Amino acid sequence: MLIGLTGGIACGKTTVARMLTAKGAMVIDADQVARDVVCAGSEGHRAVKAAFGSEIIAADGQLDRARLGAIVFGDPKARQRLEAITHPLIAKLSMERLGAALSSGAPLVVYDAALLVESGRADQFRPLVVVKTTRALQIERLMSRDGLDSNAAHARLASQMDIEAKAALADHVIDNTGTLDDTQSQVDHLWQSLGLGE
Repeated sequence: MLIGLTGGIACGKTTVARMLTAKGAMVIDADQVARDVVCAGSEGHRAVKAAFGSEIIAADGQLDRARLGAIVFGDPKARQRLEAITHPLIAKLSMERLGAALSSGAPLVVYDAALLVESGRADQFRPLVVVKTTRALQIERLMSRDGLDSNAAHARLASQMDIEAKAALADHVIDNTGTLDDTQSQVDHLWQSLGLGE
């Protein structure tokens, strides 16, 4: 069985993915795929460098994701330019990894992608699970996790689809506002509702 997993930034999608992995699911992480398609020496790396200049390359030759992020999160045209390069590469590598995962015999394969709805691909990964929390918690977690100030955290949120609008499109919603135990019990319930047992 294949499902999609998404949510807003700092909503706890990674936490839910780890809980599903612990139950035996195989997770394909689109963020990791996105890093892999722009690793040093790759076609994606060359294309991003050509589009944004050598100042977005770190001393070790990899992309300086923080510097690139600062450019694209504040500029919708720059973000579109980056996405036009990376999205086709991400889609291709994701399909290769999904094919391998589906052949592995895992009881559940999870495609974990922050922009699954925005990219128009959510219906390819139904049932769709959306992890949500409050906007205030997203801001708090972003500032704590990524060391952002309030303005930068709000800018990151403003660049994404509203989490309630995303949750409205879900087949299953996991509310990650409470404790980890609360989230785990929702993941356990999801596992059962997918017919996968305890």
